[in-house]
Amino acid sequence: MPPLNRLVLSGILSCALLAPTARLAAQPLARSDNPPDAVSASALNTAPLAGFSASATALRDSIVSIARAQLGTRYVFGGTNPDRGFDCSGLIRYLARALQLDVPRTAAQQAKVGRAVATERKLLRPGDLLTFGPPKQPSHIGIYIGEGKYIHASTTAGKVIVADLDRRRFPGMKPWTGVRRLIGDADSGSVRLADGG
Repeated sequence: MPPLNRLVLSGILSCALLAPTARLAAQPLARSDNPPDAVSASALNTAPLAGFSASATALRDSIVSIARAQLGTRYVFGGTNPDRGFDCSGLIRYLARALQLDVPRTAAQQAKVGRAVATERKLLRPGDLLTFGPPKQPSHIGIYIGEGKYIHASTTAGKVIVADLDRRRFPGMKPWTGVRRLIGDADSGSVRLADGG
């Protein structure tokens, strides 16, 4: 793993939000039995969610940083690492494994992990997976990085690039049809990977 990735991950994995398995059950947030006296009761009720939200944000920022580090890597069908090159799902698998998430190999399989999110830009969070092509059998996937942009391994460009969700359509361009969230929100109270639609 490149040194940048190791450095980014060293501070993240200590938060223990993610386990190296393909399925994580929803877990309640833990709270200390003996909180400090200076913390008010209302702060105790919100602190766990605030802490979770900060950790989820850190994970999102980290996966986006790792994705940005792959920009310019050549497109190779079946590629799964920066030395050889990436195809679209190989890039996503590489990014997920950097955070110790085990996701399937193909775009269609990856489109079934995590939690489905509506395809509305205002709901997107950095780190969300964006799927393209037929809704029931997506054939392309990328990762949202914020501000209406995503990173993907493009066959047309022949490399990993940043693209805009609002870019003008061209013949053969696959439509954006789905969103999957791997990194949970404070409102869900969990981080999970699960099959489902």
